[in-house]
Amino acid sequence: MKKLEKKITILSNIALFCAFIFVFSVCFIPTKTSAVLGGNGTVTAIYNGNRKNPNVSLMFNVYENTKVVEDILVVLKENNVKATFFVGGCWADDNGDTLNKIIADGNEIANHGYFHKDHKKLSYDKNYEEISLTGVIVKALCGVQPTLFAPPSGSFSENTLRAADSLGYKVIMWSKDTIDWRDKDIDLVYKRATKNVTNGDLILMHPKEHTLLALPRILEYYNSIGLKVVTVSENLK
Repeated sequence: MKKLEKKITILSNIALFCAFIFVFSVCFIPTKTSAVLGGNGTVTAIYNGNRKNPNVSLMFNVYENTKVVEDILVVLKENNVKATFFVGGCWADDNGDTLNKIIADGNEIANHGYFHKDHKKLSYDKNYEEISLTGVIVKALCGVQPTLFAPPSGSFSENTLRAADSLGYKVIMWSKDTIDWRDKDIDLVYKRATKNVTNGDLILMHPKEHTLLALPRILEYYNSIGLKVVTVSENLK
């Protein structure tokens, strides 16, 4: 009964937020030209961490496969490493327990938009809504406010950069892509995650069975060459 009441409360809060976003988008969201910019007057995406430090980051974009996400958490914990999980809002909304498991193990939760839209094609207002709503849901479910945003499929525009910046997010891309969503090959995922890997690399992954199976070997290789696996925020320092 308590779980049901909690779910009803969360859904009610989300409904209220959606209504707020509608009114806010009509009346108060700034246009592209009035969005807050970075300190040097421009906003840019980030493709790697600090190249001076022997760190590497695994980034899991999550819209599915909750069981695989939880199995990945087990492997990370066994190897005493941390990763960053960029979660879709519509997935997060149904998986509050898993969000809390991610946080409990010291990993990082980040924002991947709500409906996996092509952000390059979205207006400033729609970019703002997709990013903002996901952040609010994550905060409501696990008490953590994300500060990193990865645009779905790596597709973004100036509208995306400005909307993310106005919400306090850094836009994160990657330096190595395992393309595990397409190629269901353990050895290929391992090769793409390890070939010429170096300080500051950001490795893009997804919660796929073959990625899970490749993960122990990948972590073992990083350890063998002296690379520490850390969250994206740690890697950016």
